[in-house]
Order: sequence, then C-alpha cells, then structure tokens
Amino acid sequence: MDLQQKFEASVANSKQLSEKPSNDILLKIYSLYKQATQGDVIGDRPGGFDFKAMAKYDAWAKLKGKGKEECMQEYVALIDSLS
Repeated sequence: MDLQQKFEASVANSKQLSEKPSNDILLKIYSLYKQATQGDVIGDRPGGFDFKAMAKYDAWAKLKGKGKEECMQEYVALIDSLS
C-alpha cells in the first residue's frame, strides 16, 4: 500500500474512532489533513469572536512549508495511534 492509499484509509478511519479525541488532537488532525491536501494556508486569519475558526487557521498556519508527504505520514501515524 503506498502512502496515498494509507492516507486515504486513515482519513476513513478518523471518522470511526472509538473515542472522540481532545480538541488539541482534533486541531492536529485537521491541520495535517489540510496541509497534506491543500498546502500552505492562504487568506486572512479569521477575526472577531469565531474562536474555532481562528484556532483551526492558527493550527494550519503552524505547518507552513511542511511537505505533503511528511504531513501524510504524520497524519497516518497519528490516526494509527488513536485507533
């Protein structure tokens, strides 16, 4: 199984975890997924009182410059550790 297939399997597995991960882990899952599938974050940071959107943006922005394959490997390893 190549990395892309492992990543896609992990994405499917992430929706069937036995326990809901903590918010910090959910942000890590989100940011690794976004960086692996879309690359560096673009656009302005959300403002106002949308704290969830700001946290998601910040988590993704921390991964700026990290490669697609590296993010996919980390995502797969993270989901495997939660399963």
